[in-house]
Amino acid sequence: MEPSSNLEQSFSGRTILVGVCGGIAAYKCAEVVSALRQAGADVHVILTEAAQKFVSQLTFFALSGNAVHADLFAEGSAWDVAHISLVRKSDAFLVLNATANTLAKLAHGLADNLLTTCVLATRRPVLVAAAMNTAMLEAEPTQANIAALQERGFEFVEPGAGFLACGEVGDGRLADPQTILSATAGLLRRSQSLRGRRVVVTAGPTREFADPARFLSNPSSGRMGFALAIEARRRGADVTLISGPTQLPAPADLRFVPVTTASEMHAAVLEHLDGASLFIGAAAVADFRPADVSLDKVKKEGAATTMALSANPDIIADVAARRLPGCFVLGFAAETDDLEANARKKMEKKNLDCIVANDIGADLSSFGGSHTQATLLWPGGRREPLPRAPKKVVAGMLLDRITDALPGM
Repeated sequence: MEPSSNLEQSFSGRTILVGVCGGIAAYKCAEVVSALRQAGADVHVILTEAAQKFVSQLTFFALSGNAVHADLFAEGSAWDVAHISLVRKSDAFLVLNATANTLAKLAHGLADNLLTTCVLATRRPVLVAAAMNTAMLEAEPTQANIAALQERGFEFVEPGAGFLACGEVGDGRLADPQTILSATAGLLRRSQSLRGRRVVVTAGPTREFADPARFLSNPSSGRMGFALAIEARRRGADVTLISGPTQLPAPADLRFVPVTTASEMHAAVLEHLDGASLFIGAAAVADFRPADVSLDKVKKEGAATTMALSANPDIIADVAARRLPGCFVLGFAAETDDLEANARKKMEKKNLDCIVANDIGADLSSFGGSHTQATLLWPGGRREPLPRAPKKVVAGMLLDRITDALPGM
């Protein structure tokens, strides 16, 4: 297979880590490794013990031009340290001929061989190409493991259909090498699509205290904003994530600014907005706060049954008004009725570049859950419905569409 000039542009100077699992399709992985090297990539191969039953280390050494690694505890080897170094300097990690067993290990964080250890250690994009019997592929545990990995940001090349080694015909064949190469090239392009860009993301709810024990808030989990921030960082951006209170851990490799109230979030946004190419207002900011805040807990007896409220700053409208030329502003609208009409009204009133419309009346899990279904709305009536998917997957879909619209792209 001869690599095209487009593939050469994608792979030249890139370091690709390729893990090969055990199965008859392991021989196809040799063709992928050869094509990657021909396209200019520096390819390093890891073989599982089972993979070596089908292909030899010598084959991949000859095709990659690099030493092949298989033993996590090889005597006389510095690989126990070097594998971490290699993972860090790689640009992408391919897991080829992935078996049901390997998918289960990866989904549950097991690290009992060199390949699974490296996957657990990597912060680079991971592409998985699975191959197995149709029944094993369609089994509920396998599908659950694939879904769990996709939610964590792993990308998959769909298995092909045809004659299988077991003698049956069906889904489960390893995707053809050209499909894997094209998917890898796309993964690399996305991983660098925001390089040199500054991105500011808001996430989570805000809390507006009436007294030390009570506050106004909403069910936002912060998952959508966190997913967008993490995905933007994976694509090379310098990311600042400003978040209200959530149960999510602070992401690595980005600037994390925790806040509590809308006023604190507003101040943090203005502090970090300078030089941003993209502002994503995914936070569910409280529109109002108690006008009078008690320093002591208000007792039930004799307490007023009404509460005076004051308006909070409109953060995203202020960002859109203050932004410098070249800053793209994406908003979110959570609505219970007239979804698109209300979302478009918000987009136009606040001068946003586009807006993500979520119907929380039809499905409250979209607000605080792990999945969402949304529609991306643009000026001029353009709309792009997105399928219901894990928020981490939707984050990638949104950034795919927004990146092309950024000034200077």
